[in-house]
Amino acid sequence: MSTERMPNPAVLIPDAMQALMAVNKAVAGAGVSGTVLALTHLRVSQINGCAPCVAGGAQHALKQGATADQVHSVAAWRETPWFSDEERAALELSEAVTRLADRSDPVPDQVWDVAAKYFDQRELAALLLNIAMANAFNRLNAPTRQQAGAW
Repeated sequence: MSTERMPNPAVLIPDAMQALMAVNKAVAGAGVSGTVLALTHLRVSQINGCAPCVAGGAQHALKQGATADQVHSVAAWRETPWFSDEERAALELSEAVTRLADRSDPVPDQVWDVAAKYFDQRELAALLLNIAMANAFNRLNAPTRQQAGAW
């Protein structure tokens, strides 16, 4: 385990954490289930290797109604039976948006079209903002080596 380099940057800049949390609050009220939002946050955090977001995200997902099987297997969601088609669409979109540099067409039509089958534009906006916020927190926590469980 590495040592924390500094506090989370959003805590050091006045009003930054409040602004980030305001976006999260808006996303939570946009009509996407809390379970879907929590599972996508958890998956993004796994991809990015953000220990505090994975640890906290697993607890949050359970509180939002995700099953223990879902939380324990979200990294292998394609190979498990515990996710609905809607959850799978959101997880696939989350992976594509998080890994933008991995392919020339970062979010292929096939991925987008499946997500659009389950989510309207407002819900897609909420999902995209949720994915962006998870990535933002991961990119603040990982370089500063924030510690899981330190909150």
